Amino acid sequence: LRMIDSEGFAGRYDFIYYPIDFRTHAALGYAFLNLTTPEDAEAFRHRIDGFQRWRIPSSKICSVSWSNPHQGFESHVARYRNSPLMHESVPDEYRPAVFSAGQRIPFPAPTKRIKPPRQGTERMLV
Repeated sequence: LRMIDSEGFAGRYDFIYYPIDFRTHAALGYAFLNLTTPEDAEAFRHRIDGFQRWRIPSSKICSVSWSNPHQGFESHVARYRNSPLMHESVPDEYRPAVFSAGQRIPFPAPTKRIKPPRQGTERMLV
């Protein structure tokens, strides 16, 4: 989020999910980010597509694309609110996060009992 904020998008997103492998604790190399307006989404794509000024040395180049089939805050929340990622055994840094006016807020409550993740979680706390 530090990079996104430093590029001028602080307070302009309301959802992020940055998948991390439970076993290796390494990022999977992509994220789902919902910008709050279509204009912010276009500005983000224009500014960040091709980004390569990472804080740590890397040859990776950022590529921005629209998420399918999930678009918009409500769709992303609906996708993850009952997900095993939201189970109490999963550390917060592995979970999607929601924001309002640039501040993190509690994720909407699940609508059903959440099952624990099937595999890999035994190493999350190591």
